[in-house]
Amino acid sequence: MKLLVATRSAGKQREIRRLLEPAGFEVVGPEDAGLWETELEATLETAETFEGNARRKAEHFARLSGLPTVADDSGLEVFSLGGAPGVRSRRFAGAAGSPEAVDAANNAELLRRLRGASEGRRRARYRCVLVFLREPSAVPAVFEGVAGGRILEEPRGTGGFGYDPLFYSDELEKTFGEATPEEKDGVSHRGRAVRALAAALAGSQ
Repeated sequence: MKLLVATRSAGKQREIRRLLEPAGFEVVGPEDAGLWETELEATLETAETFEGNARRKAEHFARLSGLPTVADDSGLEVFSLGGAPGVRSRRFAGAAGSPEAVDAANNAELLRRLRGASEGRRRARYRCVLVFLREPSAVPAVFEGVAGGRILEEPRGTGGFGYDPLFYSDELEKTFGEATPEEKDGVSHRGRAVRALAAALAGSQ
């Protein structure tokens, strides 16, 4: 199956390709399908839930491409911050610029808000929701994955993207920034959601 992954994030595209291509799926991004970024896309992620944002993106790109489409919305939820940054994970600090600059600003804002917090108040989870549309008018299929951990006081490792160098995984006993791609895929929120999607698609073929 040829599957459009409805994200402009190079990091998300890499992770989803790593997980789906070995299962026999041909994964393409918007650029591969000739869908160049427009101003309209900035209005898609305005829902109050991960599922709402993922569904809006899936519907938009499925209409444009006509391809089976999967959209991801995901983020970090810090319990003592009331679940923030949550759906605003990418826009947490309100920064603009390169992905690296935005990540640095978001990480700095997270550290600022948790300055002096006890380990218990640093508990967090990454959450990913995928919405799959076989065609634009199809009933959406929803898949979710969660990874638990805590936020460190300083970054460790240079791998991954987003908040990965600050997110200490309970299961790996290291940050996602220190983990190999394979280690991260094995326990991450996105890895779990994508494997659930792949299993469902394999069962329906």
